[in-house]
Amino acid sequence: MARSPEAAKRAAGDGETDAMTQGGVGEGPETEAAPGEAAADKTPRTERGKRTLRKLLDAAALEFGERGFHEASVSGITQRAAVALGTFYTYFDSKESLFRALVEDMGALTRRWIAERVAHAPDRLTAERLGLEAFIEFVRAHRNLYRIVMEAQFVAEDAYRRYYQVFADGYINNLESAKKRGEIREGDVEVRAWALIGVSVFIGQRYAVWGDDRPAAEVAAEAADFIARGLKP
Repeated sequence: MARSPEAAKRAAGDGETDAMTQGGVGEGPETEAAPGEAAADKTPRTERGKRTLRKLLDAAALEFGERGFHEASVSGITQRAAVALGTFYTYFDSKESLFRALVEDMGALTRRWIAERVAHAPDRLTAERLGLEAFIEFVRAHRNLYRIVMEAQFVAEDAYRRYYQVFADGYINNLESAKKRGEIREGDVEVRAWALIGVSVFIGQRYAVWGDDRPAAEVAAEAADFIARGLKP
């Protein structure tokens, strides 16, 4: 029986004879599941596998961020990651599956970055200021974030919506807790959550993607003042 192109590519990575591996820059695939199980679950179970996955995600962030989804290629990603082409198919079925994983990964990285910097905030309003400052700093350090997430709405709309929904769910929980503690006034926490996300998105675009001409702390303080007091004199 003739193999499909994808099956042939996977087979190319089954051993240590891949051309990139022979050249000394590739890392062989990390097939950890029992025979017949790899296709069902490609989550790496060893530290080596996790490191390889991380290299692929980091390389994909550069490839998709610089070239866009349609111009990006699997070979370009594996070359950036310095892994064998066959290794890619140990972790992902296609370029689109990697793109979806990357959108999810970038959301997780962003949330982790912010959470670490607001962990010791004494109240919700202080957390808003620190979170905005952290977000601006994160985007300045990961400028491909916006292009990848914005492109996701055309390439994988479900991943795009999930990216923001996860942020909104966390925001809703935090605002509800802050309301119960009396740190913010009564109101619809869902609407507020999406409004605050909108503030963050465009603050990040203007002061991180389009230019970094003002200190992140200064921008965050002004935005936080608006959040806390609104436009009322």
